[in-house]
Amino acid sequence: MASNSNGSNKLVVPEARAALDKFKMEAASEVGVNLKDGYNGDLTSREAGSVGGQMVKKMIKSYEENVK
Repeated sequence: MASNSNGSNKLVVPEARAALDKFKMEAASEVGVNLKDGYNGDLTSREAGSVGGQMVKKMIKSYEENVK
């Protein structure tokens, strides 16, 4: 997610929230992590890391496919 230079956690483009949430849910589904809408503080570090890692892998793959 993009953030302002002041270190806040606000999206530069608030309309992107829904797309990011959908992307996160897809990545979680691919690695077998059951995310729910809203708070997911009950996830283990391993589960949260696997979702984030899957998101990064998908972003890198998309970038590589679009650059060529």
